Amino acid sequence: MKRSKNMDELCYPFIHEQSYMCDFEVITDELCALLGSAVSGTPDTMNDIQQDLEVLQPMAFHLNGSMRGRMALSEGDINWVSERLAYYRDEVEERLNNFVLPRGTVPVPQLHLARSACKKAIRALVRLEQEGVEIPDILPRFCNLLCNLCFTLTVVVNKRRGLVEPVFVSKSYGKFEPSDDASHQP
Repeated sequence: MKRSKNMDELCYPFIHEQSYMCDFEVITDELCALLGSAVSGTPDTMNDIQQDLEVLQPMAFHLNGSMRGRMALSEGDINWVSERLAYYRDEVEERLNNFVLPRGTVPVPQLHLARSACKKAIRALVRLEQEGVEIPDILPRFCNLLCNLCFTLTVVVNKRRGLVEPVFVSKSYGKFEPSDDASHQP
């Protein structure tokens, strides 16, 4: 593809780049938008979550620019996210022992999608490293922490609303004993 000379026909200067650098930037842009949507959808009764998401959203844009530009995340950011993860895990520790089916109303779907975007960002970093690009250790650490925080927040929001996510039992991993009617299960 050729880059258009009409700036209105160009959404991002690096969009035609073949490196995974642009993929990383597009994914982290999506992550920032999802966190913003989660901020907007978090009820005022969950002020702690709303405030934390307001801090996290610009961090996603700092993550975005930290590969092509200057490093914008610090060990202080890692420590803050880690502390917030521990804070919320304490609230729902008993609910974090199983795989669950993602369920819930706003902001839960946005947080699940943000969690998925974190995984995509990590995968893009893996690809960049395969391309020979040096990846600062802080970036995958931040993405992994943020992924785990987003998941934990979904469980916290659902618990505060009285919703228990259905436990997911994989037929692919772990102990599974098929029953006579297993062929009729979804």
